[in-house]
Amino acid sequence: MSDKNFIDYIRIFCHSGKGGRGMTHFMRTKYNAQAGPDGGDGGRGGHIILKGNKQLWTLLHLRYYKNVVAEDGQNGMKNNCTGRFGKDIIIEVPLGTIAKDEETGEIEAEILEDGQEIIWMPGGRGGLGNQNFATPTNQVPEHSQPGEEGLEGYKFLELKVLADVGLVGFPNAGKSTLLSVITAAKPKIANYAFTTLVPNLGMVEHRNGLSFCIADLPGIIEGAAEGKGLGHRFLRHIERNSALLFLIPADSENHKKEFDILFNELEQYNPELLQKDMLIAVSKSDMLDDELKHEISKELPQTIPHLFISSITQTGLIELKDKLWEMLNKPVA
Repeated sequence: MSDKNFIDYIRIFCHSGKGGRGMTHFMRTKYNAQAGPDGGDGGRGGHIILKGNKQLWTLLHLRYYKNVVAEDGQNGMKNNCTGRFGKDIIIEVPLGTIAKDEETGEIEAEILEDGQEIIWMPGGRGGLGNQNFATPTNQVPEHSQPGEEGLEGYKFLELKVLADVGLVGFPNAGKSTLLSVITAAKPKIANYAFTTLVPNLGMVEHRNGLSFCIADLPGIIEGAAEGKGLGHRFLRHIERNSALLFLIPADSENHKKEFDILFNELEQYNPELLQKDMLIAVSKSDMLDDELKHEISKELPQTIPHLFISSITQTGLIELKDKLWEMLNKPVA
């Protein structure tokens, strides 16, 4: 998917339908000119509904869909006939999409499953016709209810990539190369920073036909939590991942410092991210001998497991997949 086609954040104006007005009407028949009230109820205004679609990976299809206005309900009619409901508008979104109100910032809906439907902005209720207000002491009510107004406001739709494992590392750490080797994904690979500008997803085939999803996320830099580099646009995608795989290149000048920067950026952005299972993979390790691997191991935090891998020679990749599978399927305490 090209960078221009990946849209993960849009602002739209939404207005659900107004309910139809209840009718004030009195039945008149050939033999009874005062047969009583028969004003029907107004129809409900159209809902605005979010629906999950696993075939979508981006909000691109909504980029120019800036005003979402649902149909109003029809007014009530005589003979106790209820007005037609306003037509609902269904907005299909990728899995992992959240909907927020612009003014309050409150999360109003979250789509996580294919086919899941959430009434995001309900339409206004239709008003009651005058036949609802007939009583023994008031058999000819001359009033009915207006329909309720629909809801309106500016809203945000924000996509957070759904993946089991998120690849975390500096630009040019080898994340895209690793993804291209262990999955069928074909991310852009080049020898310069910020080759990856959008998340790339791939399915990792494990033993016995099992699989899990891994995401190559745009590279992080120091200060990303404050918006530097790709900033929050990158970091928010990590929130959905069950486990984090830190990729530290073997040719890094300071392996511990590089990991500490990555770790601190996650902590500043959202401390809850640090509760996820973590694994460190030292990439490009085909250039290391046993002595250098031993020295690097002493630099890395002892509380987080680590492996040495090489995407070029495919060294350590089976062990990596086994460890990730173990992390994702460990028994819940």
